[in-house]
Amino acid sequence: MTRSDSGKDITVRIAQRPEADELLGRSPLAALVGMLLDQQVPMEWAFTGPFTLAERMGGDDLDAGEIAAYNPEAFTELFTAKPALHRYPGSMAKRVQQLCQFLVAEYGGEASAVWTDAKTGDELLKRLNALPGFGTQKAQIFLALLGKQFAVRPTGWRAAAGPYGEAGSHRSVADITGPDSLTQVRAHKQEAKAAAKAAKTAKATTTTATAKATTTATAKQGAKKDAKKSAKK
Repeated sequence: MTRSDSGKDITVRIAQRPEADELLGRSPLAALVGMLLDQQVPMEWAFTGPFTLAERMGGDDLDAGEIAAYNPEAFTELFTAKPALHRYPGSMAKRVQQLCQFLVAEYGGEASAVWTDAKTGDELLKRLNALPGFGTQKAQIFLALLGKQFAVRPTGWRAAAGPYGEAGSHRSVADITGPDSLTQVRAHKQEAKAAAKAAKTAKATTTTATAKATTTATAKQGAKKDAKKSAKK
C-alpha cells in the first residue's frame, strides 16, 4: 500500500474486491481510470476495471506510457474480451487511451502529477476538468475522492468539489467506504434520478398545458375576428 501525507496506509473499499481496491489504493492511474469508467455502469464494476485491465496487460499496475503507445485495436480487444470491462467497451477503451496519451504529453505519464503540486482546490478542479473524459461533475467527484480518501487537500478543496465535498454526505463514489455506504450512495443516486424524472415530467406537463392554453386563446381570438367580419357584412 502507498501512504498518505500523514504516514497512514491508504485503504479504499470502492470496488468491493480486495485485490481491485488494493490497486486503487496504491495506483494513482488506476484511480483515475476507475473514475473515467464510472458512468452508465455500477460503481463496483467501473472501479474493478483498472485491476482487470492490468491483469490482461500482464502486470500488477497500469502504466500510462504503455497504454498511450498500445495498438488501438489490440487495446480495444482488452476491453471487449469477456467479461467486458464496460457496457460500452469500445468507446471506453478509446477514452482510457486518450487519457493516458494526455498524461504522457502533459505530466510525463505520472497521474499523481495532476494533483501533487496543486495549490488550491480551484486549480486542481481546473486540471481535472482538462483531462479527456472528465466533465465538471466527474472532476468534482474525483476531487472529493482525493480529499476524502487520499488526503489530497489543497486549500478550498471542499468548496471546489461542490456538494460532493460535503462532509458526511453520501452522494458519490467519494463517500464509499464499504458495503453500507455503497448502499447509501446508490439510494441517493436513485432518489436523484427519480426527482429529475419527476421534474422533467412536470415540465412537460406544464409545457403541454401552456401550449393548449395558447391554442385555445388563439382560437378564441380567431373566432372573435370572424364574428366581427360577419357582423360587418
